[in-house]
Amino acid sequence: MATKKIEKIRLKRKKRVRGKVLGTERKPRLSVFRSAAHIYVQAIADDAGRTLAEASTLSKELVKSAGSLKKIEAARVVGMLLAKRLQKVGIQDVVFDRGRFLYHGRVKALADGAREAGLIF
Repeated sequence: MATKKIEKIRLKRKKRVRGKVLGTERKPRLSVFRSAAHIYVQAIADDAGRTLAEASTLSKELVKSAGSLKKIEAARVVGMLLAKRLQKVGIQDVVFDRGRFLYHGRVKALADGAREAGLIF
């Protein structure tokens, strides 16, 4: 019974956050998903309906080093990797979409890593 209530709260939060955030080609939406073991982020242009860049703890560049890092440190590195990939495409401004996740811990570390690497949001 409690898990259904928690899922309902999470879905409500996701809809509330997602309703306020929209990404474009010039200023894509940074969508974050956090599982128990990994963190995933992608830059989405909602107007075009396509993903511009993505990164996760399962990315080829991070698979070897992410195993030795703690989860928060790995999230920061993922944010930096995504920022570098977006800058190759020529994008510097983004809109942050935390989804159903609260802005602390790994989600905050990912955002800080992306800002550290040069993204503006």
